Amino acid sequence: MVLKKKKEIQVDAFFLDHQQLEKLQRFSKAEEQNLASLLLHCAQLNNGIQQIQCIKQITPLVKKMDQNSAGDPMVKACLDILGETYFSLGVKNPLKKVLASSLNGLPEQFMTLAVQSFVCCLREELKTTDVYLYRKVLDNLASCMENFSLGRASIKNLFEEVLQFLQKSLLDIQEENRQNHGNRIVQTQLMHDLLIAIKVSMMLVQKLQENIQGSLWKHHESFVWQSMCSLLKSSTNFLRDATLLQTVQTTSGLAVILFTKAMYEPVEELPSLVSDLLLGSVKHTGMPAWFVSNCGTLCTEEPPDSVLLFLCHGALAMLEWKNGSMGENGEKLLLDIASVLLSLSSELKESSMATSLSRILAIWTNSALAALVSGSPNLKIKLNGNSDVIGKLLEYVYTHWEHPLDAVRHQTKLIFKNLLQIHRTTITGSNEKSDPFLARLIKHLLSLEWHVKGKYASLGCLVECVGTENILQLDRTIPVQILDVMNDQSLAPYASDLLETMFTNHKAHFTLSFQESTWIDQWHDIWVSPLLVILCEGNHDQTTYIIDYYLPKLLKCSPGSLSYMIRILQASADANLGSRSTRGALGALMACLRTARAHGHLELSNIMSNGLVSTECIKQGLVHQHNQVCIDALGLLCETHRSTEVVSMEEMQLIQFFMMYNLNSQSPSVRQQIGSLLRKLFCRIQESSQVLYKLEQNKTKQELLENSTKRHPLGILQQYKDFMSSVCDRLFEVLFPGSSHPTRFSALTILGSVAEIFSVPKGQAQVFQLDQEIDSARVRTLIQCFASTFEEVKVLAFGLLMKLRDVAFNLQDSENLDLLFQAAMDLSTSTKPYDCVTASYLLNFLVHHKGLQHICLGKWVEHNPQMDENTSVSTVEKNTLAVIKLLLLNAEEEISQAKKSLLQAAASFPMYGRVHCITGALQQLPFNNLTLVAEWKEMVARLILMSYKLSAVVSPVVQSSSPEGLIPMDSDSESAGRLQMILHEIQPQDTNDYFMQAKILKEHCKVESEKLADHRPMENICTEMRGKERQTCDVTAQMVLVCCWRSMKEVSLLLGTLCKLLPSQATSEPSDGLITVEQVKNIGDYFKHHLLQSRHRGAFELAYAGFVQLTEMLSSCNSESLRKMPEQWLSCVLEEIKSCDPSSTLCATRRSAGIPFYIQALLASEPKKSKTDLLKMTMKELISLAAPLNESSSVIPQVHALNILRALFRDTRLGENIMPYVADGIQAAILGFMSPVWAVRNSSTLLFSALITRIFGVKRGKDENSKKNRMTGREFFSRFPSLYPFLLKQLEVVTNTLNSEAEELKIHPSLFLLLLILGRLYPSPMDGTYSALSMAPFVPFIIRCGHSPVYRSREMSGRALVPFVMANEVPHTVLSLLEGLPDSTSPCIRQNNIHGTLLQVFHLLHSYLESKQLVSSDFQQGLGDIITCIGTKLWLAKRPNPCLVTRAAYLDVLVMLTTHLAKFQKQGMQLFGFWEEINRVISDSELTSGIPYSSAVPGLVQYLQSITKLVVSVLSVTAGPDIQSSSSPIAKKIAKPSLSIVHLLHCEFHEVRLLALEAVLLWLKQMNSKQIAEGGGGVLCLLIDLEGTLLTMALKEKNLQCFCTVLEILYSMDLRNVLPKTECSIKMNPNQLLTWSLNIVEISSSTEVQSIALKFASKLVIHLLQNHQQISEEVLKKWVQLIVYFCGDEQQTEMLLAAAEVLKSTTLFLLINEKLILGLSDTLAMWKCVVLLLQNEDLVVRDAAAEVIQVAQSEKKSSKGTEFALRIVNAPMALDLAFGLLCELLQRWGEIRAGVPILLAWLLGDSDLKRDWETSASEEDDYLFDKGEVNFWAEKLTHVRQLSKHLLQLISTTHLTLPDHRELNRLSRIALDQAQLVGHLLRALPPTPEFSKTAEFTRLAIQNERISVCLKILNLLKSDDTCKNENLEK
Repeated sequence: MVLKKKKEIQVDAFFLDHQQLEKLQRFSKAEEQNLASLLLHCAQLNNGIQQIQCIKQITPLVKKMDQNSAGDPMVKACLDILGETYFSLGVKNPLKKVLASSLNGLPEQFMTLAVQSFVCCLREELKTTDVYLYRKVLDNLASCMENFSLGRASIKNLFEEVLQFLQKSLLDIQEENRQNHGNRIVQTQLMHDLLIAIKVSMMLVQKLQENIQGSLWKHHESFVWQSMCSLLKSSTNFLRDATLLQTVQTTSGLAVILFTKAMYEPVEELPSLVSDLLLGSVKHTGMPAWFVSNCGTLCTEEPPDSVLLFLCHGALAMLEWKNGSMGENGEKLLLDIASVLLSLSSELKESSMATSLSRILAIWTNSALAALVSGSPNLKIKLNGNSDVIGKLLEYVYTHWEHPLDAVRHQTKLIFKNLLQIHRTTITGSNEKSDPFLARLIKHLLSLEWHVKGKYASLGCLVECVGTENILQLDRTIPVQILDVMNDQSLAPYASDLLETMFTNHKAHFTLSFQESTWIDQWHDIWVSPLLVILCEGNHDQTTYIIDYYLPKLLKCSPGSLSYMIRILQASADANLGSRSTRGALGALMACLRTARAHGHLELSNIMSNGLVSTECIKQGLVHQHNQVCIDALGLLCETHRSTEVVSMEEMQLIQFFMMYNLNSQSPSVRQQIGSLLRKLFCRIQESSQVLYKLEQNKTKQELLENSTKRHPLGILQQYKDFMSSVCDRLFEVLFPGSSHPTRFSALTILGSVAEIFSVPKGQAQVFQLDQEIDSARVRTLIQCFASTFEEVKVLAFGLLMKLRDVAFNLQDSENLDLLFQAAMDLSTSTKPYDCVTASYLLNFLVHHKGLQHICLGKWVEHNPQMDENTSVSTVEKNTLAVIKLLLLNAEEEISQAKKSLLQAAASFPMYGRVHCITGALQQLPFNNLTLVAEWKEMVARLILMSYKLSAVVSPVVQSSSPEGLIPMDSDSESAGRLQMILHEIQPQDTNDYFMQAKILKEHCKVESEKLADHRPMENICTEMRGKERQTCDVTAQMVLVCCWRSMKEVSLLLGTLCKLLPSQATSEPSDGLITVEQVKNIGDYFKHHLLQSRHRGAFELAYAGFVQLTEMLSSCNSESLRKMPEQWLSCVLEEIKSCDPSSTLCATRRSAGIPFYIQALLASEPKKSKTDLLKMTMKELISLAAPLNESSSVIPQVHALNILRALFRDTRLGENIMPYVADGIQAAILGFMSPVWAVRNSSTLLFSALITRIFGVKRGKDENSKKNRMTGREFFSRFPSLYPFLLKQLEVVTNTLNSEAEELKIHPSLFLLLLILGRLYPSPMDGTYSALSMAPFVPFIIRCGHSPVYRSREMSGRALVPFVMANEVPHTVLSLLEGLPDSTSPCIRQNNIHGTLLQVFHLLHSYLESKQLVSSDFQQGLGDIITCIGTKLWLAKRPNPCLVTRAAYLDVLVMLTTHLAKFQKQGMQLFGFWEEINRVISDSELTSGIPYSSAVPGLVQYLQSITKLVVSVLSVTAGPDIQSSSSPIAKKIAKPSLSIVHLLHCEFHEVRLLALEAVLLWLKQMNSKQIAEGGGGVLCLLIDLEGTLLTMALKEKNLQCFCTVLEILYSMDLRNVLPKTECSIKMNPNQLLTWSLNIVEISSSTEVQSIALKFASKLVIHLLQNHQQISEEVLKKWVQLIVYFCGDEQQTEMLLAAAEVLKSTTLFLLINEKLILGLSDTLAMWKCVVLLLQNEDLVVRDAAAEVIQVAQSEKKSSKGTEFALRIVNAPMALDLAFGLLCELLQRWGEIRAGVPILLAWLLGDSDLKRDWETSASEEDDYLFDKGEVNFWAEKLTHVRQLSKHLLQLISTTHLTLPDHRELNRLSRIALDQAQLVGHLLRALPPTPEFSKTAEFTRLAIQNERISVCLKILNLLKSDDTCKNENLEK
């Protein structure tokens, strides 16, 4: 359901002047309608639409007139007027087209007259001389030639005049453009005029060919010929003029070819002329003189690339390619154009050019297709798929299919599609299915990785070519593979498009080949079944994208599949409900139903009445633990295909149920979706109610309706009203004190939608109005939302109050408003930064009140009675002016105070709040219609002045060298004196002269101390300022800094806002604006000063925000001097950077502070469509500064340039315009990295990092080596061709330093960066042989980089080598690398070289084994060779090799091979030898014989880990059925490995033990999940008899990780196997083991150990209790206490999750057992833990706790039978169910009397109010930014309300009374005491405490409700008379 807005069509009416009307009146007749009276009537209408109707009557009227009336003067007059009208109408006015089509229908006899009239009008038009009016004439000429016979005839008659006008207009506009250079607005307009002029001249030549050709050509003196030459000359000039817009140049390219084609003879020679032009091989001898004189520049000079591009475009578009009319020359030209375009593709890198080029290549493929149809056999050979041209074009496609520009990617797809068509055209007749070219393409494409976006579109084109079936025959798993890719949002749209192409094609293929019923099941198996599996079990992202992108397409293709899906899902929905991470069948069903209903494939009422889906099923969906299932279930109810479908009663009830439990969602996306879905529902209610009102009015239709539906319209409308009313009640109800931010956000968003959708348009009955639901309490609730610490809540509340403001103000009395205004003024000067935001919203709300001046402002400012008399002034304007005046007065007063003492200001009245409120008030003023202009002008001037004053007071702090620590933190009086002095004496210490000259420290100190002596008297202004009411308040550095930088921020934003007041249009008087040009210039200088001087990031970032507003305004303003400012500022700052002047105050540290921001703002304000001259100029300057040619130049400009470049490359607004400079940036960064100066190296690194992100995209995942942020080598070097020679050269330099034979260490700094870039590239099977940018030259250099002495560089070179070696080359490269390794007898063995080579082998093999070519025989052959070769160098893995690091590296290669072979389990005879060798390596190793080293030996740990991995890998293989069941003697030998797992567990090195333990854990999990069948033995044989060893380890293990893993293994094992071993192995009985594990929980300091130990202990407890073994009371108590401790407030997530798991495991046996095994208090304590966990802030913890309820509910369902129970539920629902369960259990246990008081105590809460209150008051002022308790989720009152609901239910159903219960009396005493205290504390709060003391007020309000609920229940429990006595005693 999409909400569409209706589009209004605007038609401007035409008017006739006085003379024309008189003329018509003369001729018109009153009695009968003639042409004149019709026109007169038409002219008198004011409505364009009516005029259109009128004009359409002309033709029928004229046709009725008789033959002789052609001479009637009336007709002549009317035609004249019609002509004048036609030419006066605007080109876009629909009237013009209607008039033309009416005049086209004139009878013959009137045509000549009409032509005369039109010629006359046109002649007048052509006399226009004003350049700026040319556009209208040109538009008229164009209209005349567009399907308008009269117009064409007139132009024919005036052909020469028109030609002359066009010729003149081109020259005039060009000249005018030259004179207006720099005035962007005028120039843009002129460019568009020029474009139209060229287009019109082309139309003239195309449409009126016969006028030009013929005898006129014969003599070159003819006027037409001269004009044509002039047009040709102008077009050539435009084509070469790079200052013009690109569209003008492109069109000129078309014009040049078109005019030449019209003038050139003989026509057959034309193609070769164009060929010569493009190839630059023009010979002047054979060329006509007129061509040389007009287009000489194209022949003589080498044309720029862009000109060639536009000429190619012209040739393709303007020449005739069909039916072979150009012969052989044409075919040659076609191929020439292709070669020129392909050579240009490597030159033109600018985004607009790259886009044009791709578009023109696509046009070329279309022309080639057209030419092929009638082309010669030779052309077919040249354009065959295997030909050179097509090969290069495919190369272009592979390089550009992942281009960052959408347009280029789109054109690439078209090119590929056309290339396939071209190939198919060349092979017509032969069999396409078996065509080798297509087969090869498919094979290549399928072997690509799925993360290559280009693969999808190309495969889609191939599917259309060869059919889905042929592709599926190659690989049946393709659909599943593509669905797997869909968990990545960037790939999902591509993947779903490809799937759609495939299944649609497949369906078409089946429909043609088979009968209906037979194929559908097969189709479902391929396309629908995998989808259902993923929907049930897939991860969140994947399922979401599949539902969004794939499902709708599938249903659209085959709506019948829906019933198949529902049938399958329905069958398993009850069993497979999903979980918090998977949707399950229920979730999948909801998603399918939602999509189907939204796309109109089903009606909800039908499926509910059919019993396909029950209400319960939807209910379970609405409170499902998986967010997306809830949203889908809600979507099913809200989204329909028809927006007027009536909402049923069931739907309304389900929505109310949903709103009980889902408003408090922490996920912003879920909140957004809930808001938008409910909005759709409200729209449906609104629209269907309008339909129902109409039905109610039309009683006749009413009777028909009564027969068709059972519901009466008025009844439905009443239900709507009640439903909406209850929804609003619920939404206001959740805005209670202490409600969480998500709840408030959701409720206010939904209320906002309600207010908007049900607003009352005039004259419409409205089913519901929000105003009627509002009372004063609700208004107060909304105003209290301003106090929220989240700005978005304030925004929503403000928006809602604005919609309801009339009601809101009527419900507020004046006293209340006065208090609110007072509160706002207080907050505006609070020291808490977020308070002024609240103040701003309050004031913005109050200024809408009519009586504001009388009620509040009277006390503050002297009243101006004249204002009241002026009724034309709007309330808002009057009030805003008064409020700003008041704020300004206060601010000015405070600034003058701050001049005396900034400290006092920071502590008592930081000024930024006032300024913030002023800016806020200004922003909601309607500036375009203010009445009090004079007052506002004065106000703006005062505001600007105030801003400058404030800035002067605070700027010394933010401009000091180190603003953050400016003020001593201690508050003793001595430092206070120094502080004042510092404030006077701050000088930045990081300017250029600071770098130039060394400071003489001693003198400096002496001067400082003298100054200190001078300032002694200042000591009395100590930092302990006397506050207003406070005793003392300490000023910290943070307070002063915050006061200063926030003041700077607010000043910047205020000035930015004021700049926008400059009138944008060129009014006659600039004085009409509220702000003058002079003021704007000053503001610009202010920003410049602060951006270049501030040192504090907050200050300059925010000055930047204001400055951006200014620069954006400058670029579009009309004043010449202002428009030029950005350019002047830029050149000034660049000059200052270059000059490196010692007196410069630019900051050279802090990443150049504000300078990059300043330059960014100036460049980003350049219009996107312009030529971006400023950007080009700046980048050229910066690149030359960043990579200086001579060493002597200064360092500082280089540092600045690098920092600025970094900022520019990171700025997304510069978009593709910055890409051409990336290569230069990379070069500057790599060269800068070699600088001896640290500052340059530092800035280069930052720049390099920004560039890597710019090139390869933002890294989303954690995986360093993921395929995401990479590109193929070919794509990289074709996008940045200059990097190819640069990187090669750098690599060569680097490797030369590495290969010197001398032993000393040489490390080249840039090696690391080079390898970082190269490692980001990857190979592509599409890399062809054409590329000049071959990757081969890099390989030897990268291999040599592996010899670097730096470990990390060797590692990087290993990774970087992978992309440069083609997949089929890998075995060969690996073999040559292995052969390069020395033998054990070699004389000179260099371990670094060996290590580097082994790492390269490792990474190459890794990528090879992961590649898709595992099946091919070459692969197996290659692998066999590698294994053989590895065997020859095995000495490196054994003792003869003394270096442990290289031994480990060799072992890693072996581990990888064994793991791979184990996966494929093809243990042929030839591999048995390999296993034997491996066994020998293991038995020779130190692990077997004992380790002779200490752990300090380098590489020992690494070696031990690698050998352990090898042992584990071999153990897994030998345990496999292949070897165990084999009968050959070798196999038997292998099956007995030389080391067992127990041996590893006893090793003294913990790294070895850890790896062994992890392997055991993995095997256990495999066994438990039955991955390995029991029969084969498999892993089982490895785990036999380990229990004893593990128990012993548990007691002795010292290493924490190992200990943790041992406990985890024991926890995963079956206790029936473990406990029998405890006696013999560790001499403990099970009870002692339990005590031991509980002690571990208590004494361990590691949360990980505590968590696993508690889980193990709990498993023991349950096991022992179930087997009726005794556990002592105290141990059980201790266990329960530990669980309670784990659920404490401040515990870490890991412990909370452990507690949740323990509680879940105890649910069945302890929590919901029929018998109370632990006793009531302990069981309730555990239940309280569940309740606490369900209210935890962390979603994971809540979800884990909800599983307790899931277990309980499932048990309830299975024991009670078929009744439906909600099981997989979210936390709010789980909390409700938990309290319900508890009350049920109390009844079942018969413990109601004992249980209810305990639950009442939970209700009351256990806090000590008085103590809490005192501590909170003392902490109040400690933290500047502390927002009090920010509540993200838990809501005390929700839990109170739910618990009380269930308690009241329990009491009423069991009629429970407990009159003399001791516990109850105690509780009611506590409750009454607390009630008294709360009342007292609430009265003690200041007025409007919700704003001034928000946290305390909230806390008391919550406690108040808790107490009153508790007292209510207590009173119910006591019988009446006891109540009376109780109260008397009180």
